[in-house]
Amino acid sequence: MTEKLKKYPVLGSYLLTYGATVLWSVIIGTGILQSIGFGIAISLFGFYPFVLTVLNLVFCFAKDVGEERKRAVFHIETATLSLGILFTLLLMCFVDIDFTADWPEVLTAGMTHSPVWTEAYPSVLAFLIIGMAGYIVLKRISFQKMPPLVIVLGISAMYLGMAVCILWVIQLFTIEGLELYLCLLPLNWIFICIRLMRERAAEWRELEETKKRKFDNAFLEKLNRKVMDSSTWPLWAFLFLWPLMGFAIVILALFGQRPDNIIRAWTETSQWNLSARVSPPSLPYDGHYLCTVAAGGHKKLVKPLRMGVRHGHSIVVNRQLCIANAFEQILEERLPKVHRALRNFYDAYGLPLAQIIRSPYAADMIYIIMKPLEWTFLAIIYLTDVRPENRIHMQYIPPIGDKT
Repeated sequence: MTEKLKKYPVLGSYLLTYGATVLWSVIIGTGILQSIGFGIAISLFGFYPFVLTVLNLVFCFAKDVGEERKRAVFHIETATLSLGILFTLLLMCFVDIDFTADWPEVLTAGMTHSPVWTEAYPSVLAFLIIGMAGYIVLKRISFQKMPPLVIVLGISAMYLGMAVCILWVIQLFTIEGLELYLCLLPLNWIFICIRLMRERAAEWRELEETKKRKFDNAFLEKLNRKVMDSSTWPLWAFLFLWPLMGFAIVILALFGQRPDNIIRAWTETSQWNLSARVSPPSLPYDGHYLCTVAAGGHKKLVKPLRMGVRHGHSIVVNRQLCIANAFEQILEERLPKVHRALRNFYDAYGLPLAQIIRSPYAADMIYIIMKPLEWTFLAIIYLTDVRPENRIHMQYIPPIGDKT
């Protein structure tokens, strides 16, 4: 079994996760057929990210023994980064976070502002790119062609990327909700970077004897011995980190970024662990209708027109929502039996879907998907109503005297 896991680490670790998930489902009383079917999704999206995290943590501190172990590490890291990026992008469509909204913006109830100040996105992204560049240098370039000082600068660059990942994990960490899953990719990146630094330092020690050079000057000889000693690289990298960060901040300042943006990125937020701001009260959320959900998407796409009133509280109204409601109104007036049948069908299947869509990105997708229906509804309204635009514009207008 151990040999199979080493030969096929990704497939083997997933199959073990899947088997444990099915067994756990059966133990808690789920039927065997349901456990086998749902076990694929639950194990892949629910448990396997944690399994990969544990494996990367183990590899982070384990000694590499032989090519087989190195190959297993490579496959696990590749699966971690590829699946991690894919799962994170998918997750961003379903979490209750608007990554484009800063703390002063009023959101609907249940939504959360961006965990990173949007004006500081360029600074955060630049530090991540520097970190990835350091990783690529250390991972891809042969030590035979690389001076030790370049290695140290590569580690310094990785420190910058790791620092951003640490701040992200601290900012979002919670034991409740899907936010915990958003911490896993950066946490794994930290483990991968630490493992790479340890691996390369060990490789350098094997080459150290062949790369030694003697200097007549005692100071240069002492400095050379210290730089050539891979055990001192973390300290040298930490010292070089500060001028590297200063250089990056100067370049970013030329593009309009403030020098303290890398700190304000986390504090100019609300509702998160490092936040220093308090957001205004949220609007009540009514997620019972797909068009209402779609109106909660990003403003540039869904084009909200005004606030309206439904069920006694305020909602965001856009043209798509007004057209859909005007069409339903006509259907109720002209074909009440058809309206009742369609309403029963929607209540059975549409409402559950609408209630789980909370993210503005998911709302954007619903808005786009609903576009053909919107055009169909509009055509029917214009074919059946003498004053179609009047009917559309009167949707969700509060009654006279209503101060809601």
